[in-house]
Amino acid sequence: MSRLRDIYRSKVAPELMKKFKYSSIMAVPRMEKIVISMGVGKAVQDKKFLDNAIKDLTMISGQKPLVIPARKSVSNFKVREGDKTSLKVTLRRERMYEFMDRLINLAIPRVKDFRGLNPKGFDGRGNYSMGLSEQSVFPEIEAAKVETQQGMNIAFVTTARTDNESREMLRLFGMPFRS
Repeated sequence: MSRLRDIYRSKVAPELMKKFKYSSIMAVPRMEKIVISMGVGKAVQDKKFLDNAIKDLTMISGQKPLVIPARKSVSNFKVREGDKTSLKVTLRRERMYEFMDRLINLAIPRVKDFRGLNPKGFDGRGNYSMGLSEQSVFPEIEAAKVETQQGMNIAFVTTARTDNESREMLRLFGMPFRS
């Protein structure tokens, strides 16, 4: 069992139950999934960029990403409908907790000029989204071998009904929000 799942059961759930006065342990919010996505627009000119992004995202997430084609053509970016321009990985259960642990304890502290996560990344329904500007903050990626910097979006999907419940749960997990 992953370390963060143990922390959820021993610390986070009881703390949330006490703070928000839930009547049942099943009413306590929990993590449902984490979705990591990368836009690889440069893949239109050279397929090598897509292959490198797939390799990096596989190393970061621990599972092979899904390649997403463009939904519509955009002439300004030379993108045609059906071009493979983005990647996505959905993590659940153990892999989700392992990734979250590595993100909080290893990757976020390595971000340059980090002042805390933006607390405005909540969507109003208890889900949180954040972005990273480069993949080299993860310890799995060797910075010397990175040919192009590739950003990514990370979405935390929870069962929380409000942003306050979700913010408190993520804070108890150790997410460093800006105050």
